Amino acid sequence: MKNTYNNVINYIYGKNSVLEAISQNPKRINKIYFSQGINFDNKLKKINELAQKNSILIQFTNLNKFNKYFENGEKKLTNINFQGVIASVSPVEYLDFEDFLNQNSNSYRKIVILDGVEDPHNFGAIIRTLAAASYDSVIVPKHRSCPISATVEKTSVGAINHIPVIKANSLPTIVDTLKKNNWWIIAADGQSKDNYFDISYKDMNFAIILGAEGEGVSKTLLNKADFKVKIPSNFESLNVSAACAVIVYESIRQIHQM
Repeated sequence: MKNTYNNVINYIYGKNSVLEAISQNPKRINKIYFSQGINFDNKLKKINELAQKNSILIQFTNLNKFNKYFENGEKKLTNINFQGVIASVSPVEYLDFEDFLNQNSNSYRKIVILDGVEDPHNFGAIIRTLAAASYDSVIVPKHRSCPISATVEKTSVGAINHIPVIKANSLPTIVDTLKKNNWWIIAADGQSKDNYFDISYKDMNFAIILGAEGEGVSKTLLNKADFKVKIPSNFESLNVSAACAVIVYESIRQIHQM
């Protein structure tokens, strides 16, 4: 069972985001807006071609009037580079956790759990990393998390269409359920004695928990983790999207190592 973030029309912008969305799920696209007088490059031509192929409405207009629809928290985003194209879309669907848990798989699965990550640029970058690394899902809490916004879609460069997102009422409950189903929990913790490359990610289902910058993973989730790992650094810690990429690709390196 899937559910959507809300029931209102959303907008996404930028050539890569719109092209990925219309390529992967054209039924999600309600209408395409092109900037008046724009010269079509190959990506815009492909968007136009797919829109016509899928009978999606097209309109040429002044895109600057759309600024009011794009918000970052309570701050309006101004002077956005729309790259000549905007799409009105149905909201991204969230995957139900029980449905995910019951999916049949011929291989071990790997996911990331975000604990309090609210910055849309970090969220989008994390989604992009997970999709590139063929992770199976990302889980976010119902509260203290970033919604799937136009900024998230733009930052993910359309990767949001390739990675299922699960919204959880309670992360501790999610973690408990995973553990009961033979999943191993790995939490990022700057105070850990173990480095991220000191543990094995092979031959097991695992979830990596990443916390918000400054706050980190909550004590409740840290206490439930089977492993706690840190990224050694001689300077300030990495932001959460960079930390995610480091740990995720170490797991991929190990998994594919002979």
